[in-house]
Amino acid sequence: MSDIQIFINGKIFTSDGRRPWADAMIAEDGKIVWIGSGKELPDRKGQVTDLKGRRVIPGFVDAHMHPVMLADFQKKIAVMPPGIRSLKDLEEAVRDCRGKQGPGQWIRGWGYDEQALDEKRSPNRWDLDRGCSDAPVSIMRTCAHICCVNSMALKLAGIDRNTPDPPGGKIERDAFGEPTGVLKENARNLLAPYLPAEPREKQVENLLELGELLASQGVTAVCDMGNLDSSDNFPIYEEAARRGFRQRVGVYYMWDFFGDHPEEFHLLEGRRDRRKQIFAAGLKLIGDGSVSGRTAWMAEPYEGSKDDFGLPVCSEELLESAIRFCREQGCQLSMHAMGTRAIDRMVRRAAGEASWTEEGIPYVRVEHVTLPSEESMRLAAEHGIAFVTQPIFPYAETASYLANLGPERLKQCYPVKTILDRGVTLGFSTDAPATFWAVPSDPFPGLKLAVTRRAAEGTDCGAAQAVTAETAIQLYTREAARAAGMKGSGMLAAGYRADFAVLSEDIFEADPERIDQIRVMETYIGGECVYRGQEDQ
Repeated sequence: MSDIQIFINGKIFTSDGRRPWADAMIAEDGKIVWIGSGKELPDRKGQVTDLKGRRVIPGFVDAHMHPVMLADFQKKIAVMPPGIRSLKDLEEAVRDCRGKQGPGQWIRGWGYDEQALDEKRSPNRWDLDRGCSDAPVSIMRTCAHICCVNSMALKLAGIDRNTPDPPGGKIERDAFGEPTGVLKENARNLLAPYLPAEPREKQVENLLELGELLASQGVTAVCDMGNLDSSDNFPIYEEAARRGFRQRVGVYYMWDFFGDHPEEFHLLEGRRDRRKQIFAAGLKLIGDGSVSGRTAWMAEPYEGSKDDFGLPVCSEELLESAIRFCREQGCQLSMHAMGTRAIDRMVRRAAGEASWTEEGIPYVRVEHVTLPSEESMRLAAEHGIAFVTQPIFPYAETASYLANLGPERLKQCYPVKTILDRGVTLGFSTDAPATFWAVPSDPFPGLKLAVTRRAAEGTDCGAAQAVTAETAIQLYTREAARAAGMKGSGMLAAGYRADFAVLSEDIFEADPERIDQIRVMETYIGGECVYRGQEDQ
């Protein structure tokens, strides 16, 4: 017997250009079978839910995040306000952690941005040594492309003054040639074999807890964009789903850890069915670093320098092997590229290929796309290459962007309106936890930036690139699902999943400066309420 859900009295924004507005809908077995005006509601029997005149939007599709990493990081030291505002605060947090767990056990943290610390510099090995010298310490920068470790961690990894920089990476050194503990881009991989793996059961428990947080934020589908090692997240999601995790997940694998032996890579096999809740979507390459870490590969030098353009990270051999593998397997290829040079490199190479995925799924998606050239946008539009970007970056990391790019280039970053005008498929996401925000998976700060183009502390991020609230919602729902190849998600339309969020107030009528204060009151996945918040008193 089918399960029929009837929703009435809602102010529904569908993200469907053919029918953007509705006030009633019917879902059967988790999918929408009818949507439209309540005056035309078909006579069906089923469970009726009164939406009480509230604004309803499709569930958010976070097309680029790292849920397993985020779930694990929530249990580690968060190096950001309000808890940590200085290197001295960080030293104290490391010392407290050491006191609780004893010697020899790894101490790990995440999220620091040197521009947000009182000292305006990155922590180094000596800072961390003052917090703890008898246990290894690793603190990941907000961008997740740089980490800082203490002396014991360097010793464990065998990194000293004689260790060469790995291809696509840099071991930061002091004036005497000694490693400072800061490992940039591929140099951070030198540490990976020595980091303790979270027990599988704990990872599942953490993911279940994260699923509840995502539901409270209206997030109903996500893309897991890979680990910082060769571990496989797929079984973690499967077990979490068996135990109640509800979000739809597309899993990508970081090719850096598999490209040397592609013939041995079999993690996509039997996992490619996109109709399932958990599916393997494809591969990911890292083309450059981050703007906030000054490692994104730019066309113009960073502020205060004449020759610091950042650096390319991906070798030609790795790039070609990833393209070859994805072409043969018919799976998506995701390319991380923030700086103009990295974007140009990846888009030009991808544009030299014919699409290899099934219709409706971009064969290549480019991640972040901070400062794309006109040529890159033109080629992406012509060849069906999707862009996935994160408006939370300029919103939350303004201090670093201003220090590294200056106020005028900041206004040119993430040119959402121009990208759309050029006809490129563009989706929104958070890249959580790789952003300087205490609750990095929250979609609403990014929506606020997209609509206002003002950062959290008021900096002008380029008003000419602002979009309407309707467009911003579409980019976080329909277009994010399109970029990720998640058919059947992202819109409220017949044949689509009944995944939606009920908001505390109408985002289209609210003051744009208050968008980040809007809350999700209810979240539905497959027509079933998976989250219900408390009503205001």
